[in-house]
Amino acid sequence: MLQSKEAQIPNNLVSLAKKTPNLSAGIICANHDSSMESAKKSVELNLINPIFIGNKQEINEKAEKIEWDINAYEIINSANDVEAAIIGAELGRDNKIKVMIKGNLHTDVLMRTYLKKEFGLIEGKRLSHIWHMTILKDDKPLFITDGALNVAPRIDVKMHILKNVIEFANQIDIAKPRVAILSGTEDPIESMPSSVEAKELMERAKNENINAYVHGPLAFDNAISPEAAAIKNISNEVAGKADILLVPNLETGNALSKIMVYFMGACAAGFIVGGKVPVVVTSRADSSASRIASIAASVIAAQ
Repeated sequence: MLQSKEAQIPNNLVSLAKKTPNLSAGIICANHDSSMESAKKSVELNLINPIFIGNKQEINEKAEKIEWDINAYEIINSANDVEAAIIGAELGRDNKIKVMIKGNLHTDVLMRTYLKKEFGLIEGKRLSHIWHMTILKDDKPLFITDGALNVAPRIDVKMHILKNVIEFANQIDIAKPRVAILSGTEDPIESMPSSVEAKELMERAKNENINAYVHGPLAFDNAISPEAAAIKNISNEVAGKADILLVPNLETGNALSKIMVYFMGACAAGFIVGGKVPVVVTSRADSSASRIASIAASVIAAQ
């Protein structure tokens, strides 16, 4: 059942990212094989102009290993992960980088530093994670949010998550995205709190005149399958044709994205938005295609 085919980098992300080529990007703890490999490929695609942060000797060794001459790029030596994260945050604060890429350090170390008020990287929004999911190079994407950052967000946090993903959808030329607020049913019932929250979130979105079609609750099948929606007599602008799946909790979003990757061979471009500098927070198990797509998506988010 597991899919063995190689994930494909979506053309829409690369072509849109190239509108602002060679964007400055800080790679935090860059002394990491897959981080260096994806950085090299991103440079070859004219996506980023990297600044390497971490153990300088190890960074040079990793570059030599993949036959990459990085003498033209800045390398900032750091003694440990925390210092590297601080340097990255300072570069973002001072507008010296527009994208931050996680290398060989734990996500919580990087994000704890990012959130410190002294760096001014939070600008009145809530940070959230977006998955941009595609199967083939020219697929229309399916967004899943939030599947990696906010564990069990309250309704007010979900409004930030909703606004963040709509903003990014606009940046990739989806003028009025269709957002399905997921639950286990299409009817709000007290025994399923996520369904009640979904209805309230939909009503808030309508009251705020958010520029998107927003409907909830919807079960997964009713959100993405026109046939399933028709059988259940669910008729609205979102049912059966969702661009965005706003999930009730991190576990749901994480599972959906991993199912698509491992059972369907999807390319999962994952990144954090809502702050001054988008952050690429790839997993050690992510494919090369997913890493490059994540960098391209962050470049677009930074525009």
